[in-house]
Amino acid sequence: MQAHQLKAQKTASRKRIGRGGKKGTYSCRGMNGQKSRSGFSRRATFEGGSSTLVAKTKKLRGFRSRNPKLQIVNIKTLGKKFRSGEEVNPRTLREKNLISKLSIPVKVLSDGVIEKKLLFKNVLFSKTAREKIEKAGGSILA
Repeated sequence: MQAHQLKAQKTASRKRIGRGGKKGTYSCRGMNGQKSRSGFSRRATFEGGSSTLVAKTKKLRGFRSRNPKLQIVNIKTLGKKFRSGEEVNPRTLREKNLISKLSIPVKVLSDGVIEKKLLFKNVLFSKTAREKIEKAGGSILA
């Protein structure tokens, strides 16, 4: 087979919009402006010249993690919300509105003083928080 024997593939001609004919003069492109011209395209994040959502989040002050790794509870709040002998686990902490989600792990920090014997389950601890709880007579289950 030689080059002159190959059949040429037929391609449909591109529709030329806005050149008169049955589609009208402007053919859904409006009158003038950037959007009426051929070859116009804009990036997906364009918001009419104002700062995009991505640009606005950069300007927020401070650091906010998009996916927080832990929910933090202090010993002093546990001393206020729980009675001696009660069990402290993510479900009971959620019931007392000390954490917001059950899916994110909970960590107890050592801010404050505890004098109640509490039973802890499925909760993480800082080193000093663990010492304070054990000193108060509380127990920690894995």
